[in-house]
Amino acid sequence: MRAPCAAPAGAFAASAHLTDKYMSPNDSNPLRHPRGLPAFDRIHPEHVVPAIEALLEEARAAVECAAVVESPTWQNLVEPMEEALERLGRSWGVVAHLNSVMNSPELREAYNAVLPKVSAFYASLGQDDRLHQRYKAMREGPEWTRLTAPRRKILDNELRDFRLGGAELPADQKARFAAIQEELASLSAKFEENLLDATNDFGWFTEDVARLSGLPEDVISAARAAAERDGKPGFKVTLHAPSYLPVMQYADDRALRAEIYRAYATRASEFGKPDWDNTDLIRRIVGLRHEEAQLLGFGNYAEVSLEPKMAESPVQVTGFLRDLAARAKPYGERDMAELSEFAVESLGIDALEAWDVAYAAEKLRVARYAFSDQEVKQYFPEPKVLEGLFGVIEGLYGLFVMPDSAPVWHPDVRFYKLTDRDGTLVGQFYLDLYARPSKRGGAWMDDAISRRRAGAGIQTPVTYLTCNFSGPVDGKPALFTHDEVITLFHEFGHGLHHLLTQIEDLGVSGIHGVEWDAVELPSQFMENFCWEWGVLQGMTAHVETGEPLPRALYDKMVAARNFQSGMMTLRQIEFALFDMQLHGEAPGRSAMEILREIRAEVAVVHPPEFNRFPNNFSHIFAGGYAAGYYSYKWAEVLSADAYAAFEEAGGLNAEVGQRFWREILAVGGSRPAIESFKAFRGREPSLEPLLRHNGMTGQA
Repeated sequence: MRAPCAAPAGAFAASAHLTDKYMSPNDSNPLRHPRGLPAFDRIHPEHVVPAIEALLEEARAAVECAAVVESPTWQNLVEPMEEALERLGRSWGVVAHLNSVMNSPELREAYNAVLPKVSAFYASLGQDDRLHQRYKAMREGPEWTRLTAPRRKILDNELRDFRLGGAELPADQKARFAAIQEELASLSAKFEENLLDATNDFGWFTEDVARLSGLPEDVISAARAAAERDGKPGFKVTLHAPSYLPVMQYADDRALRAEIYRAYATRASEFGKPDWDNTDLIRRIVGLRHEEAQLLGFGNYAEVSLEPKMAESPVQVTGFLRDLAARAKPYGERDMAELSEFAVESLGIDALEAWDVAYAAEKLRVARYAFSDQEVKQYFPEPKVLEGLFGVIEGLYGLFVMPDSAPVWHPDVRFYKLTDRDGTLVGQFYLDLYARPSKRGGAWMDDAISRRRAGAGIQTPVTYLTCNFSGPVDGKPALFTHDEVITLFHEFGHGLHHLLTQIEDLGVSGIHGVEWDAVELPSQFMENFCWEWGVLQGMTAHVETGEPLPRALYDKMVAARNFQSGMMTLRQIEFALFDMQLHGEAPGRSAMEILREIRAEVAVVHPPEFNRFPNNFSHIFAGGYAAGYYSYKWAEVLSADAYAAFEEAGGLNAEVGQRFWREILAVGGSRPAIESFKAFRGREPSLEPLLRHNGMTGQA
């Protein structure tokens, strides 16, 4: 039954948003009434379909009410819509999150059963000309003058999104546009499922520990435990990052490296099971995106993608990337020449193959700087790393992280709260650090609850922080490489962007409404503190002796910080240019053909012909970065320049931290990101700090 349109504005809002700690305990379906923290201890796959379908019906009723408002205002149009859509978004977000971190056949089936319905609803929302006209009436009428700056930004964003959502299309084209959106959602989900299945399916077994020569002891112990879980003797190597990456970096057995590399590089391709081949999915996704762009009147999908971003055009983006490539390539060529020479002279490898690069690089790093990643790793046990991270948050913002309690989706997951000096709750977060077969790869942050004014109070934000690190082994705490510590700080930067907002309107609160190519600014900014001596002193303790990181070893790490930075920069530019080119031209050429062209232009490391990188490039085919992967480098310019303000102040500085909070984190998406940056720095961003941080300011 649809709710009556006579319901007062905000009728869906209830004090339960603020007072109930968990979703309604009186409903047998814990997804049906999203209030407070999700009841992960009670959510099961069978709850998904009925809950989401009921919330969809409720959201449709809110749309119908809003669509007949005669004199639209914020209170009678936006607030009721926001409330109903947040309820749907909250529960659907829980389902999508569980599908990523606790994937199972039953959950996958339930997720895929309602995904087309959710996609169709949001597509229809963006095309509803009745709503579109009412938002336009607010923009053009007296209501506009009464709105705060954040609400004006929300309204402008909504009008832009109506245009990009097909609201201005004729009826027949609207139907086609909606069908495209629904199919794209299903194809992206299938892409991710294929990649997860292909990753989980592989296992390399041996009973000969000599084949694992060179691997760290904790990696060998994890391989033994993996084989035991499969009921087999010996050791198991997988394609999950905590297993795959150490093999590439440390395994002395070149044949093993080659075999594992090939398995990883051909995941979800024609070299594996046909049902898991993403090749046709890529072709279909790119084709549908191009058709969508043409329906909207754009030349290509890259132009559509850039509409809500900081960058003005694909030409501007490719110009930025090619300029950076030109600056980085001499350094990348030098890095590759040094590595090849070292491989010949010291390792007896005459022709450096893709499966040799990480191995040779680690050997060269040890030879040049007299330390290894594994040596450093012993100083980063998980408890000490978290203590150090939380100390940085306290030092920058005067906030405190403390353990909290809530239902979780896996025993390894922990829950924390963030408070100010008076004990006032600022936000909460879940921390899921370890890799497991039911979890998709990578590291990410996602919002669980967003800050907004609800009823008489403020709804405090909650976020998910997810990584894929190795867990504890043999009774010892988990040990993190320095790169993993950087990843953890990166994701916390995203989390703080969401948790520290001061905006009370949902559409621009936290990460909402932030331009996609600026959203990496707070995350990349946080990475810099992983290199500060004062920070590392407080977050390191040798797993055996408890001694902090020695200054001599730290000095070696700093000296090696820009080791092969030219190669790494070119690698990111390669991916970004491929993404932009793929979405910036009419379909016809294969993804591999375009990638080969880009590699010929900018790469110094050329993978073998069988490499099928596009088939596992989930960032752009399943992760929201389509024609937006350049954002990492774009935002790195902003983050490096932002951190330079702390360098100028002598490092971890509370006064500068408060200014960063006030001008960047607190404002969320309530104003253009470039305005926030200039408010913090007092000027336009400069490329020079990024080049300096990457050691690319002198002669190659």
